[in-house]
Amino acid sequence: MRTPVVAGNWKMNLDRAKAIGLVRELKSRQGARAAAVEVGVAPPFPYLEAVAAELRGTDVFLAGQDLHQEPFGAFTGEVAGAMLKDVGCSHVIVGHSERRRVMGESDELVGRKLARALDQGLVPILCVGETIAERQAKRTLGVVLEQLDAALRDLTESNAAPLLVAYEPVWAIGTGVNATAEQVEEMHRVVRDALVKRFTPAFADRTRILYGGSVKPENAAELLAVEGVDGVLVGGASLSAASFLAIIDACPDRARAGGFRT
Repeated sequence: MRTPVVAGNWKMNLDRAKAIGLVRELKSRQGARAAAVEVGVAPPFPYLEAVAAELRGTDVFLAGQDLHQEPFGAFTGEVAGAMLKDVGCSHVIVGHSERRRVMGESDELVGRKLARALDQGLVPILCVGETIAERQAKRTLGVVLEQLDAALRDLTESNAAPLLVAYEPVWAIGTGVNATAEQVEEMHRVVRDALVKRFTPAFADRTRILYGGSVKPENAAELLAVEGVDGVLVGGASLSAASFLAIIDACPDRARAGGFRT
């Protein structure tokens, strides 16, 4: 059984006091989560070290929201993978749609960032997904498969082992509109089949594929119950401890392991 992952991407939100307060509330209600759910947060870069200090000794992982494709150098305003590791990150988000669509990151650049994350010993959360125009033009499968191919083409099954994939339809991110259970199941199957073809059935079977796109307490249980969904990448709902915990508690195996909250 693949352990579910619930990761909160805070994007460019909160200040230091609110960030610390949020993780303190998460810690205080961590309870008997045990190995039932892997939980993580991705704060803005300036607060990574402060949040890392608060999370020390807990099972909540820390993620960077992005990294540069080079190991170091004269890249003003950028952050290296080694720097993320140095402040306590174990994970990093790669290829989020806002990086692709707003910042203009190409599939090739995302692939270089993914390779750099793995080289630095970080667990990458690789985001893939289509825009509404691409879906309406019936290009969804082609777009997602192209994104996967560009990201994975230079990797081996061995060095790609830590990989997490997040399917995030761009039209469902921050819009309040969700993909249907049928759409989510179809795309998660597409991603897993692509992993079978690129690597092996065993690799695909153990790789966790998350869903992202307006995930909130009201729809989390339905999304997490979809065949092939191994967790969620949460945006706005991760900025409140109460809503984030409710999503964590919606993971199907929470009762077996005692739940996240005390």
